[in-house]
Amino acid sequence: MNEQVKIPRTAPRQSATFDPYTLSEIRRAAATGIYDIRGGGSKRHMPHFDDLLFLGASMSRYPLEGYREKCGTSVTLGTRFAKKPIELKIPITIAGMSFGSLSAQAKEALGRGATIVGTSTTTGDGGMTQEERGHSEILVYQYLPSRYGMNPDDLRRADAIEVVVGQGAKPGGGGMLLGQKISKRVAEMRTLPEGIDQRSSCRHPDWTGPDDLEIKIEELREITDWEKPIYVKVGASRPYYDIALAVKAGADVIVLDGMQGGTAATQEVFIEHVGIPTLAAIRPAVKALQDLGMHRKVQLIVSGGIRNGADVAKALALGADAVSIGTAALVALGDNDPHWQSDYEVLGTTAGAYDDWHEGRDPAGITTQDPDLAKRLDPIGAGRRLANYLSVLTLETQTIARAAGKSHVHNLEPEDLVALTVEAAAMAGVPLAGTNWIPGGNSY
Repeated sequence: MNEQVKIPRTAPRQSATFDPYTLSEIRRAAATGIYDIRGGGSKRHMPHFDDLLFLGASMSRYPLEGYREKCGTSVTLGTRFAKKPIELKIPITIAGMSFGSLSAQAKEALGRGATIVGTSTTTGDGGMTQEERGHSEILVYQYLPSRYGMNPDDLRRADAIEVVVGQGAKPGGGGMLLGQKISKRVAEMRTLPEGIDQRSSCRHPDWTGPDDLEIKIEELREITDWEKPIYVKVGASRPYYDIALAVKAGADVIVLDGMQGGTAATQEVFIEHVGIPTLAAIRPAVKALQDLGMHRKVQLIVSGGIRNGADVAKALALGADAVSIGTAALVALGDNDPHWQSDYEVLGTTAGAYDDWHEGRDPAGITTQDPDLAKRLDPIGAGRRLANYLSVLTLETQTIARAAGKSHVHNLEPEDLVALTVEAAAMAGVPLAGTNWIPGGNSY
């Protein structure tokens, strides 16, 4: 009698294309018929600053003695046309995050922390709050397509004006603020009905191109008696031409936001599939400034995924004058803290992954307008944590600069860098480690 041979089964194999998250998103879309909205930045892996390394001093370079020889960190922004350029003690600023997206306590904490270390904060969409103006020694006022809360008096009360053309997480797209976050105060500041979903415009209503932007910048200068530096913020998409046109329009400072930059709320398909990585955007932006003879004359601020002093140093070495942080600043305040793990689990998520900021149920009291939740955030303590974090970023940046033999962080240069991957070498325009090969040569 022949025995049946039992053939062993191979282990089930999941698709790399249809991975568990993709399958769950298909099911969610099929069940609801709406696209997913979330906050935060891109979660996909892409070339970033971790793919670059510094070449410290050895025989061919002479290092500075740590803590004994000075390494400067100051930066001046707005030297092109403004009567009163901004003087910062460190090359790290706080990005625009609106009241509405954030609680009043969070805005106050950002101002407190930035002021302690001598840097600036930025209003974001929705206008200027007294909490932020009152606790920010240097405050940049964002001028967005929505015009929410915009008035000439606040323009004059600001220390600089940032004209927002685009954002790294959603270049070409507008912002969202769901009704549950439009409290009475938010509604009054934005001249909106309370509790009704709001979507910001994706383009400014009174210009269609760089020539019109030039006229608008002139108007802003006249309103503020030519005192305030005028920034132009662009989402990284076509950085060479966008930066060139912003310079032509009269910008004092350019803010370049890569796709790793966060946002309060937009379609996930936007966050993950529109724009280019921060690392890929810096080189063509600097090239545009160099070709126009404006590098260091028009200052460049880079944002989008800055996490530590190494990231800061690498951005500066590639040609930036300063960087800007958003998501990291919120984490420093207390966002996604494991202290609130049980609360995050109730929301169906976990500390470190919570990105439903638009729902206004943030247990940390940061991305909410719920008064009970917002009370959880102590702005004094949170501001102190932010100041500590900014101080560490600065010290780390100085440590790297000294190791490369630089007496100021702005003396870092591409020659101090090598890349670990072909992709990063091509994007950053630095050699692949162990070679003198730069993929793509001098093209951009």
